[in-house]
Amino acid sequence: MDPEGFILTVPQTGVQSPFQPLLDDVCTSLSREELGLDGIYLYGSIARGDAVPGVSDLDLTLVLRESPTPQVLEQLETLRCDIERRHPLVTKVDFDIGSRAQVLAAQNTYSWGFWLKHHCRCLWGNDLALRFEPFRPSLDVALAVNGDFESVLAAYLARIARADTAQQRLVLQREASRKLLRATQVLRPQDALTWPQTLEEHVALFVQSYPAKVTELAFFLFEARNPSADAEKFAVRLEAFLAWMLLEQR
Repeated sequence: MDPEGFILTVPQTGVQSPFQPLLDDVCTSLSREELGLDGIYLYGSIARGDAVPGVSDLDLTLVLRESPTPQVLEQLETLRCDIERRHPLVTKVDFDIGSRAQVLAAQNTYSWGFWLKHHCRCLWGNDLALRFEPFRPSLDVALAVNGDFESVLAAYLARIARADTAQQRLVLQREASRKLLRATQVLRPQDALTWPQTLEEHVALFVQSYPAKVTELAFFLFEARNPSADAEKFAVRLEAFLAWMLLEQR
Protein backbone atom coordinates (compact mmCIF):
# COMPACT_ATOMS: atom_id res chain seq x y z
CA MET A 1 0.00 0.00 0.00
CA ASP A 2 1.15 3.55 -0.61
CA PRO A 3 0.53 6.37 1.93
CA GLU A 4 -2.79 7.26 0.32
CA GLY A 5 -4.16 3.74 0.71
CA PHE A 6 -4.01 2.72 -2.94
CA ILE A 7 -2.99 -0.73 -4.03
CA LEU A 8 0.47 -0.92 -5.48
CA THR A 9 0.99 -1.89 -9.09
CA VAL A 10 3.40 -4.56 -10.30
CA PRO A 11 7.05 -3.43 -10.49
CA GLN A 12 8.01 -1.57 -13.64
CA THR A 13 11.70 -2.49 -13.45
CA GLY A 14 13.39 -4.88 -15.86
CA VAL A 15 12.27 -8.50 -15.88
CA GLN A 16 14.46 -11.38 -14.71
CA SER A 17 17.13 -11.92 -17.35
CA PRO A 18 16.31 -15.60 -18.15
CA PHE A 19 12.86 -14.52 -19.35
CA GLN A 20 13.90 -11.59 -21.54
CA PRO A 21 14.44 -13.62 -24.77
CA LEU A 22 10.97 -15.12 -24.30
CA LEU A 23 9.37 -11.69 -23.98
CA ASP A 24 11.33 -10.40 -26.97
CA ASP A 25 9.98 -13.32 -28.99
CA VAL A 26 6.43 -12.55 -27.80
CA CYS A 27 6.62 -8.93 -28.91
CA THR A 28 8.13 -9.84 -32.29
CA SER A 29 5.63 -12.65 -32.94
CA LEU A 30 2.47 -10.82 -31.87
CA SER A 31 3.10 -7.30 -33.12
CA ARG A 32 2.39 -8.20 -36.75
CA GLU A 33 -0.01 -5.71 -38.29
CA GLU A 34 -2.49 -8.31 -39.53
CA LEU A 35 -3.22 -9.42 -35.94
CA GLY A 36 -4.45 -5.95 -35.01
CA LEU A 37 -3.01 -5.79 -31.50
CA ASP A 38 -3.26 -2.51 -29.61
CA GLY A 39 -1.15 -3.64 -26.65
CA ILE A 40 0.59 -6.63 -25.08
CA TYR A 41 0.59 -6.83 -21.27
CA LEU A 42 2.45 -9.10 -18.89
CA TYR A 43 1.02 -10.23 -15.56
CA GLY A 44 1.68 -12.94 -12.97
CA SER A 45 5.00 -14.08 -11.53
CA ILE A 46 7.16 -12.93 -14.47
CA ALA A 47 5.65 -9.45 -14.23
CA ARG A 48 6.28 -9.37 -10.47
CA GLY A 49 9.86 -10.60 -10.84
CA ASP A 50 9.44 -13.75 -8.73
CA ALA A 51 9.13 -16.35 -11.51
CA VAL A 52 10.99 -19.65 -11.37
CA PRO A 53 12.45 -21.02 -14.65
CA GLY A 54 10.90 -24.35 -15.55
CA VAL A 55 8.08 -23.86 -13.03
CA SER A 56 6.27 -20.60 -13.82
CA ASP A 57 3.76 -19.82 -16.56
CA LEU A 58 3.86 -16.92 -19.00
CA ASP A 59 0.65 -14.92 -18.48
CA LEU A 60 -0.26 -12.33 -21.11
CA THR A 61 -3.20 -10.02 -21.68
CA LEU A 62 -3.69 -9.08 -25.33
CA VAL A 63 -5.79 -6.04 -26.22
CA LEU A 64 -6.83 -5.79 -29.87
CA ARG A 65 -7.84 -2.63 -31.69
CA GLU A 66 -11.13 -4.28 -32.72
CA SER A 67 -13.11 -7.31 -31.56
CA PRO A 68 -11.19 -10.36 -32.78
CA THR A 69 -12.54 -12.39 -35.68
CA PRO A 70 -12.49 -16.21 -35.54
CA GLN A 71 -9.58 -16.12 -37.99
CA VAL A 72 -7.52 -13.84 -35.74
CA LEU A 73 -8.30 -15.98 -32.69
CA GLU A 74 -7.12 -19.04 -34.61
CA GLN A 75 -3.89 -17.28 -35.59
CA LEU A 76 -3.28 -16.22 -32.00
CA GLU A 77 -3.80 -19.77 -30.74
CA THR A 78 -1.30 -21.07 -33.28
CA LEU A 79 1.22 -18.43 -32.20
CA ARG A 80 0.58 -19.23 -28.53
CA CYS A 81 1.38 -22.89 -29.13
CA ASP A 82 4.46 -22.00 -31.16
CA ILE A 83 5.81 -19.71 -28.41
CA GLU A 84 5.11 -22.35 -25.77
CA ARG A 85 6.96 -24.95 -27.82
CA ARG A 86 9.98 -22.71 -28.42
CA HIS A 87 10.38 -21.79 -24.76
CA PRO A 88 10.37 -24.73 -22.31
CA LEU A 89 11.57 -22.20 -19.75
CA VAL A 90 7.86 -21.77 -18.91
CA THR A 91 5.41 -24.57 -18.30
CA LYS A 92 2.56 -22.88 -20.15
CA VAL A 93 1.68 -19.76 -22.14
CA ASP A 94 -1.72 -18.18 -21.43
CA PHE A 95 -3.45 -15.44 -23.45
CA ASP A 96 -6.32 -13.37 -22.02
CA ILE A 97 -7.81 -11.56 -25.02
CA GLY A 98 -10.00 -8.47 -25.19
CA SER A 99 -10.60 -5.41 -27.32
CA ARG A 100 -9.83 -1.74 -26.81
CA ALA A 101 -13.56 -0.96 -26.66
CA GLN A 102 -14.04 -3.51 -23.87
CA VAL A 103 -11.17 -2.09 -21.84
CA LEU A 104 -12.39 1.50 -22.12
CA ALA A 105 -16.13 0.82 -21.63
CA ALA A 106 -17.39 2.52 -18.47
CA GLN A 107 -19.08 -0.65 -17.22
CA ASN A 108 -15.73 -2.48 -17.29
CA THR A 109 -13.75 0.04 -15.27
CA TYR A 110 -13.61 -2.18 -12.18
CA SER A 111 -12.68 -5.26 -14.20
CA TRP A 112 -10.51 -4.34 -17.20
CA GLY A 113 -9.40 -0.98 -15.80
CA PHE A 114 -8.37 -2.41 -12.46
CA TRP A 115 -6.72 -5.42 -14.09
CA LEU A 116 -4.46 -3.39 -16.38
CA LYS A 117 -3.71 -0.76 -13.74
CA HIS A 118 -2.78 -3.01 -10.86
CA HIS A 119 -1.83 -6.42 -12.22
CA CYS A 120 -0.24 -5.80 -15.63
CA ARG A 121 2.78 -4.14 -17.16
CA CYS A 122 2.71 -3.09 -20.81
CA LEU A 123 5.31 -4.85 -22.95
CA TRP A 124 4.39 -3.38 -26.31
CA GLY A 125 1.91 -0.95 -27.85
CA ASN A 126 -0.50 1.50 -26.22
CA ASP A 127 -0.53 1.33 -22.43
CA LEU A 128 -4.22 1.74 -21.65
CA ALA A 129 -3.48 1.47 -17.92
CA LEU A 130 -2.49 5.15 -18.14
CA ARG A 131 -6.16 5.97 -18.78
CA PHE A 132 -7.10 4.93 -15.22
CA GLU A 133 -6.43 6.40 -11.81
CA PRO A 134 -5.27 3.98 -9.06
CA PHE A 135 -8.10 1.97 -7.53
CA ARG A 136 -8.68 1.62 -3.81
CA PRO A 137 -9.28 -1.96 -2.63
CA SER A 138 -13.01 -2.71 -2.62
CA LEU A 139 -15.59 -5.44 -2.83
CA ASP A 140 -16.82 -3.89 -6.09
CA VAL A 141 -13.46 -4.62 -7.70
CA ALA A 142 -13.38 -8.15 -6.28
CA LEU A 143 -16.81 -8.91 -7.74
CA ALA A 144 -15.95 -7.37 -11.09
CA VAL A 145 -12.82 -9.50 -11.41
CA ASN A 146 -13.99 -12.78 -9.85
CA GLY A 147 -17.76 -12.59 -9.60
CA ASP A 148 -17.94 -15.35 -12.22
CA PHE A 149 -16.33 -17.89 -9.87
CA GLU A 150 -19.36 -20.20 -9.66
CA SER A 151 -19.66 -20.79 -13.41
CA VAL A 152 -15.90 -20.92 -13.98
CA LEU A 153 -15.28 -23.47 -11.22
CA ALA A 154 -18.26 -25.58 -12.30
CA ALA A 155 -16.80 -25.66 -15.81
CA TYR A 156 -13.44 -26.78 -14.41
CA LEU A 157 -15.14 -29.61 -12.51
CA ALA A 158 -16.76 -30.82 -15.73
CA ARG A 159 -13.49 -30.61 -17.66
CA ILE A 160 -11.59 -32.45 -14.92
CA ALA A 161 -14.15 -35.27 -15.04
CA ARG A 162 -13.67 -35.56 -18.82
CA ALA A 163 -9.86 -35.24 -18.88
CA ASP A 164 -8.26 -37.81 -21.20
CA THR A 165 -4.97 -38.09 -19.32
CA ALA A 166 -3.68 -37.62 -15.79
CA GLN A 167 -1.39 -34.84 -17.01
CA GLN A 168 -4.30 -32.95 -18.54
CA ARG A 169 -6.34 -33.41 -15.36
CA LEU A 170 -3.57 -32.11 -13.12
CA VAL A 171 -3.17 -29.00 -15.27
CA LEU A 172 -6.89 -28.34 -14.87
CA GLN A 173 -6.71 -28.91 -11.12
CA ARG A 174 -3.90 -26.37 -10.93
CA GLU A 175 -5.89 -23.78 -12.89
CA ALA A 176 -9.07 -24.39 -10.89
CA SER A 177 -7.19 -24.02 -7.60
CA ARG A 178 -5.68 -20.73 -8.72
CA LYS A 179 -9.12 -19.42 -9.70
CA LEU A 180 -10.62 -20.48 -6.38
CA LEU A 181 -7.87 -18.82 -4.34
CA ARG A 182 -8.25 -15.55 -6.22
CA ALA A 183 -12.04 -15.77 -5.98
CA THR A 184 -11.89 -15.76 -2.17
CA GLN A 185 -11.68 -11.98 -2.57
CA VAL A 186 -15.46 -11.89 -3.14
CA LEU A 187 -15.73 -12.56 0.62
CA ARG A 188 -13.27 -9.85 1.61
CA PRO A 189 -14.29 -7.49 4.43
CA GLN A 190 -15.63 -4.18 3.19
CA ASP A 191 -12.98 -2.32 5.18
CA ALA A 192 -9.96 -4.38 4.07
CA LEU A 193 -7.16 -2.02 3.05
CA THR A 194 -4.92 -4.38 1.10
CA TRP A 195 -5.14 -6.22 -2.17
CA PRO A 196 -3.16 -9.47 -2.60
CA GLN A 197 -0.94 -10.11 -5.61
CA THR A 198 0.38 -13.63 -5.02
CA LEU A 199 -1.65 -16.76 -4.23
CA GLU A 200 0.02 -16.89 -0.81
CA GLU A 201 -1.14 -13.34 -0.12
CA HIS A 202 -4.70 -14.29 -1.10
CA VAL A 203 -4.62 -17.14 1.41
CA ALA A 204 -3.12 -15.00 4.18
CA LEU A 205 -5.75 -12.28 3.78
CA PHE A 206 -8.63 -14.76 3.59
CA VAL A 207 -7.73 -16.72 6.71
CA GLN A 208 -7.65 -13.50 8.73
CA SER A 209 -11.45 -13.50 8.38
CA TYR A 210 -11.98 -17.27 8.09
CA PRO A 211 -9.30 -18.98 10.21
CA ALA A 212 -11.32 -22.23 10.32
CA LYS A 213 -10.77 -22.59 6.56
CA VAL A 214 -6.99 -22.65 6.72
CA THR A 215 -6.77 -26.41 6.05
CA GLU A 216 -8.94 -26.19 2.93
CA LEU A 217 -6.99 -23.20 1.64
CA ALA A 218 -3.70 -25.00 2.25
CA PHE A 219 -4.95 -27.92 0.14
CA PHE A 220 -5.84 -25.68 -2.79
CA LEU A 221 -2.62 -23.68 -2.48
CA PHE A 222 -0.66 -26.93 -2.74
CA GLU A 223 -2.71 -27.98 -5.78
CA ALA A 224 -2.12 -24.56 -7.35
CA ARG A 225 1.63 -25.14 -7.08
CA ASN A 226 2.07 -28.93 -7.24
CA PRO A 227 -1.18 -30.62 -8.32
CA SER A 228 -1.26 -34.25 -7.25
CA ALA A 229 -4.64 -35.12 -5.68
CA ASP A 230 -6.68 -37.84 -7.33
CA ALA A 231 -9.67 -36.68 -9.35
CA GLU A 232 -12.38 -37.76 -6.91
CA LYS A 233 -10.71 -36.22 -3.88
CA PHE A 234 -10.11 -32.95 -5.70
CA ALA A 235 -13.67 -32.76 -7.04
CA VAL A 236 -15.23 -33.46 -3.64
CA ARG A 237 -13.17 -30.79 -1.93
CA LEU A 238 -13.73 -28.21 -4.68
CA GLU A 239 -17.49 -28.84 -4.75
CA ALA A 240 -17.70 -28.51 -0.97
CA PHE A 241 -15.70 -25.30 -0.85
CA LEU A 242 -17.63 -23.80 -3.74
CA ALA A 243 -20.95 -24.61 -2.04
CA TRP A 244 -19.71 -23.01 1.18
CA MET A 245 -18.57 -19.87 -0.64
CA LEU A 246 -21.95 -19.46 -2.30
CA LEU A 247 -23.77 -19.82 1.01
CA GLU A 248 -21.39 -17.41 2.72
CA GLN A 249 -21.76 -14.87 -0.09
CA ARG A 250 -25.55 -14.94 0.20
